[in-house]
Amino acid sequence: MKRPFPFSQVDVFCETPTLGNPLAVVHEAADLSDEKMAQLAHWTNLSETSFLLPPQNPAADYRVRIYTPVQELPFAGHPTLGSCHAWITNGGAPANDDILQECGIGVIRIRQAQNRLYFQAPPLKRSGPLPTDIFTKALAGLSLTPSDVQAAAWVDNGPGWAALLLKSHAKLMQITPDYATLDGLRIGGVAPASDTDFEVRGFSAGGFEDPVTGSLNAGIAQWLIVDGHAPDTYVAAQGTVLGRKGRVHIQKDGADIWVGGAVQTCVTGTITL
Repeated sequence: MKRPFPFSQVDVFCETPTLGNPLAVVHEAADLSDEKMAQLAHWTNLSETSFLLPPQNPAADYRVRIYTPVQELPFAGHPTLGSCHAWITNGGAPANDDILQECGIGVIRIRQAQNRLYFQAPPLKRSGPLPTDIFTKALAGLSLTPSDVQAAAWVDNGPGWAALLLKSHAKLMQITPDYATLDGLRIGGVAPASDTDFEVRGFSAGGFEDPVTGSLNAGIAQWLIVDGHAPDTYVAAQGTVLGRKGRVHIQKDGADIWVGGAVQTCVTGTITL
């Protein structure tokens, strides 16, 4: 039987609405089936749609499930911050200073600072150098040569990201991906920039460029900082070629890396499902 659910659409990693990465959020979604969630995510056609539910882990404040138009993800960065913002805006209050969000990879710690939300980067599921066949596929799909690349690594914290550190910002901005050649590889490019410390581009397995990608930036930060390619605190731009103005703020605190940005509420209301 159809009924209304509280609904939000928020914009993540931006100071100005419509210049970041949008996220649809369905609140109080415990009664929705897996099929309903998947169908709604397919219908919204955003990079991700999230669903807020009561936690299963007693340590968590709430639980989120994250869907792309074609699959459920165990973790993603902009839905983590966007869902948290929507949960707080809809009256959610954490039990402690930090917010504990349960998702498919476990409990993610989130904190508020400087009018931004930051999530604690989860441990990488896969790291280290890319195998030769993956590196070759990435170069071919992005029309790059080995001399364009300073370093390459897995930065996989759930979605499956690999990343290339390019020597030239101009080369990064010139990329036109061949998704048929990439054949489902989730690949990110990063290069030093002038307006910010770095520029990031993220090419999804679904055949589109993601405007601003928290999970990719989290993995890239863990790689670049540990390997000495980046300072402990930096800002990355993303979405420039798509007409967006995403800004991802990275902070290393002890052994932990925090990934943050501003979140704006753009739409509130109900959705009948």
